[in-house]
Amino acid sequence: MAANPEKTFKFVVVGGGIAGVTCAEQLASQFPSADVALLTAAPLIKAVCNFKQVSKTLEEFDVEERPSSVLEEKYPNLRVIQSAVKALHAQQHTVDGLEIHYEKLCICSGGRPKLLTQDNPYVLGIRDTDSAQEFQKRLSKAKRIVVVGNGGIALELVYEVEGCEVIWVVKDKAIGNTFFDAGAAQFLIPSLDTDKPERAATCKRARYTIEGPAATQGLAVGSALGPDWHEGISLRGAEEVSHRVSVEYQSEVKQIYTHQDFLLSVLLIYLFNHCTVFPYYIGSWPVYAQLTNGKTFGCDFIVSATGVVPNTEPFLHGNSFALAEDSGLKVDDHMMTTEPDIYAAGDVCTAGWEPSHLWQQMRLWTQARQMGWYAGRCMAADVLSETIELDFCFELFSHITKFFNYKVVLLGKFNGQGLGLNQELLVRCTKGHEYVKVVLSGGRMLGAVLIGETDLEETFENLILNQMDLTPYGEELLNPNIDIEDYFD
Repeated sequence: MAANPEKTFKFVVVGGGIAGVTCAEQLASQFPSADVALLTAAPLIKAVCNFKQVSKTLEEFDVEERPSSVLEEKYPNLRVIQSAVKALHAQQHTVDGLEIHYEKLCICSGGRPKLLTQDNPYVLGIRDTDSAQEFQKRLSKAKRIVVVGNGGIALELVYEVEGCEVIWVVKDKAIGNTFFDAGAAQFLIPSLDTDKPERAATCKRARYTIEGPAATQGLAVGSALGPDWHEGISLRGAEEVSHRVSVEYQSEVKQIYTHQDFLLSVLLIYLFNHCTVFPYYIGSWPVYAQLTNGKTFGCDFIVSATGVVPNTEPFLHGNSFALAEDSGLKVDDHMMTTEPDIYAAGDVCTAGWEPSHLWQQMRLWTQARQMGWYAGRCMAADVLSETIELDFCFELFSHITKFFNYKVVLLGKFNGQGLGLNQELLVRCTKGHEYVKVVLSGGRMLGAVLIGETDLEETFENLILNQMDLTPYGEELLNPNIDIEDYFD
């Protein structure tokens, strides 16, 4: 929908991802007579569905792509405008050439992939739906790919890909370093060598495709993928192999070669060393990745899954935003930036307040939804001149997801973040069934990692929030013969 010139909205939200859509919905529902605008670069928006409050802080939901018309039908006062923001004039309260005026603005522009290189056609970043479809298309013809990264996308990718050899390049000593420790990694690694279980049911969710100029010109980056982005699409390569993953630990990509450049480099090495026989068979691949461990792998393409950086670039020129060390827009405990009447939520922002000792920011779907919802409430409170306390969701870090077909729950300081040597770990592990780790300090539980169907998340959440002294229980805390839920009821 095109914008009227010099159109004024009470609230403008930038970004069609979970943070932006959640914020816009919150504002449109709380102020049904106020004009609300949602600016999004992509023709489809992300919406939360099947939301379930698992416990006080744990929540589960699916993410669904929907046409913007769905939002406009639900909220008559909400207009979705498809436009990538090119500039922000904070003093004039206007957004780029569309001359959209706002009273309050919330920036929810997310993050952009940290690609290994920007210019190589054989390096693919997976961030939005379009790039996931491009990955699927390339994978269907591939025999070997190199996946670089150790975060959520990489973890999902290496497990889901079939019919293609995967070389997984991990800079850490263990997989999944962002989410769990080396013990949990060892618990999960055997899943890469076993056949995957049959899916319980095919994904029945509606899927929308983009047609017309926006689909072919690549003019804008869309919103990030949902937590189950690989559901319902085929991630199969050109080989008959089922599942073949090789992990290169403590390695990074040192150099990327095209086929011709690689042949030339090998030739020069042999000539320099005065070799008389040139190795004619070195494998013929479109691209080669030279690693810091000295190994070089040829492959059909390289997947760069090395995380994201806050997408702040369109908003900085001519404005005076305070930025955090990670380049995110710094926000206070009301999600306000340092520019008047401008808020931010989701991956684009960085929490600038003194956090609870049990919470840390991680750029995950759950926090995008929570921040978007809370930013909307803060904007409303400001307009209504009401006071508002920091939401309870920022009291305890909690996240629920799935890796290698295991349910994974992370609570509090699950990796002992910031605790140094002042921590004690209790671990219970049953091969192929469950992995339970508890982080204690001074006899009190500060974090936990639960992998598998442990049914301990609510009990452990309460123990962390209550800060009960658990010293008397010692290792009995994880005794599988004790029903811990009844124990602490």
